[in-house]
Amino acid sequence: MRDSLPPPPSRRPDVEDDFADGPDPALWVAHYLPHWTTPDRSAARFDVAADGLRLRIDEDQLDWRPEDAPLRVSNLQTGVFSGPLGSTRGTHRHRPDGLTVRTETPARLLWAPRSGRVEVTVSASTDEGAMLAAWLVGTEHERAEDAGEICIFEIDADAVGSSTVARTGIKAHGDPGLRTDMAEVTLPFDAARPHTWTAIWGAGETVIGCEGVVVRRIPQAPDCPLFLLVDLFEVGGRGGSYPKTARLHRVRGWSGA
Repeated sequence: MRDSLPPPPSRRPDVEDDFADGPDPALWVAHYLPHWTTPDRSAARFDVAADGLRLRIDEDQLDWRPEDAPLRVSNLQTGVFSGPLGSTRGTHRHRPDGLTVRTETPARLLWAPRSGRVEVTVSASTDEGAMLAAWLVGTEHERAEDAGEICIFEIDADAVGSSTVARTGIKAHGDPGLRTDMAEVTLPFDAARPHTWTAIWGAGETVIGCEGVVVRRIPQAPDCPLFLLVDLFEVGGRGGSYPKTARLHRVRGWSGA
């Protein structure tokens, strides 16, 4: 039998958003890693629905970076950081070479805890070629080696059904204090319905849960400030019907929980 997650802290969350009025500008930047590309390519597409935010990939949306095409994304993240224009410094260097800053984005740490707890309630996409994900990634504003990631979940549209397969774990991304430890987990429900993921991290351990149940317990954790990213990707070539969508219902977070 799987363990139950510990209850959330009794104090109020440090950050909370139900997206009733769209993303809270005091918490979210509605661009995906904007420093590695240009604003017309990084900007999120979304609209407000009765049950939260509907992230969209639209038919006319540009690839995030021409070099990474085909890849389109609508993302919210809790801050930004880059070095100067033309430099190689910036949050989430997703490839080992060939990245330079195209849009300088001075540090904005809207929420970047070193340890804590976050709960993300979503409904995954079932649209062709789509993937919904949530990550905690090293800001890198203090040290370039603070590049590790807690992958709370990645859910491919074709893995959603009466049961759902998700990827979850740790990605080192060159952080010398971490080793990559990813695994697939099977959820006994259709992830296209609302469900809640939880990550608890600090003191050398990361616990990832879904719907109140522990799905991974990993004996390592990033030891640096982390931004939260929630994103809808179209990861293959263009096809199927548009818009492709997923729902973001609520986020709650506690620093140092």
